[in-house]
Amino acid sequence: MPLPVFTLLAYLLQLYSWVVIAAVVMSWLVAFHVINTYNRFAAMLVRALDALTEPLFRQIRRVIPPLGGLDFSPFIVLIAIWWIADDVLPWLAAHYAF
Repeated sequence: MPLPVFTLLAYLLQLYSWVVIAAVVMSWLVAFHVINTYNRFAAMLVRALDALTEPLFRQIRRVIPPLGGLDFSPFIVLIAIWWIADDVLPWLAAHYAF
């Protein structure tokens, strides 16, 4: 990608995909009682990951609610991030490079 703005956006999207994966793993660890949320650090980490991901997940859950107890919103967010990073950003960089 020729423009630094598109490179920065690609890095931010990659970082956010790791945040989504960490939020999913953390939610599994909390659900299976591997991590105790009475621990200050664990509770702080869970709250931070929820604050970063829940607004986007909530918007997707409005359209596609959890089916049979399975929440597909993180999967949809990751697909959207990968699509934007792999298809949309290179196309924008090619068309708006000066």
